[in-house]
Amino acid sequence: MTSFQGAAGLRFWLIAVAAVAGVLITASLGRWQLSRAAEKESLQATLDARAAMPAISDTELLGAKTSTDKTPHALVHRTVVLQGRWLPAHTVYLDNRQMQGRPGFFVLTPLQLSGQEGVVLVQRGWAPRNFQDRTQLPPVQTPERMVRVEGRVAPAPSRLYEFEGGGDSAQGSSRIRQNLDLAAFRTETGLALAHLTVLQTGRDDTAGEGLQRDWPVVGAGVDKHYGYAFQWFGLSGLIALLYVWFQIVRRFIRPRSQPAA
Repeated sequence: MTSFQGAAGLRFWLIAVAAVAGVLITASLGRWQLSRAAEKESLQATLDARAAMPAISDTELLGAKTSTDKTPHALVHRTVVLQGRWLPAHTVYLDNRQMQGRPGFFVLTPLQLSGQEGVVLVQRGWAPRNFQDRTQLPPVQTPERMVRVEGRVAPAPSRLYEFEGGGDSAQGSSRIRQNLDLAAFRTETGLALAHLTVLQTGRDDTAGEGLQRDWPVVGAGVDKHYGYAFQWFGLSGLIALLYVWFQIVRRFIRPRSQPAA
């Protein structure tokens, strides 16, 4: 009897320690998500402030250097208005890109700035692909005259996973690519490309280009951290509730219909 009571007591305390540890760990994870949400709120405020600033000049854009750390460049998400001529011979179609849930191409064309030697790579928009002929390029209108481009400053296009041997260097001068490295593209074309790109948001003075520009809204993802925090705190409360019910209520408080032996 004594050994049984000792084993039961040991089991009780082991479960108690495990429950306390579970509550503390999940609660700390919830607090960490709240701190991440506070950081993202600060970042979102910065992004909103940048979007409300006056449009930068092409000279500022050309003079921007790449960031040396993981923080976005100070000009990223700033609005910009450019004037120049397209260089359609260097247009690139980034494959496997989605817009509104549909796969297709992101169309990128360098823009030779008016009165400048510099060139800016413009992410002009999205175009659907031909699934019967994957090598067929979608029709995109590219006027030869001077155009006015409205947009916001953006880093290089995000990279997608690609198999070994399928990098930028292996694709050479192919129009259809999986990814595009700005430094490699600068060397390949010989253009004086800016270190940042422009995500075209407005329509230029052409009647239409056959492109969609329903870009995702710029956001820091604050809501998801609050959602994660709610889940962790909920799990913490559930562990505490289950421990109290099974280890205290059901153990020490017996129903009146079941008298102790």
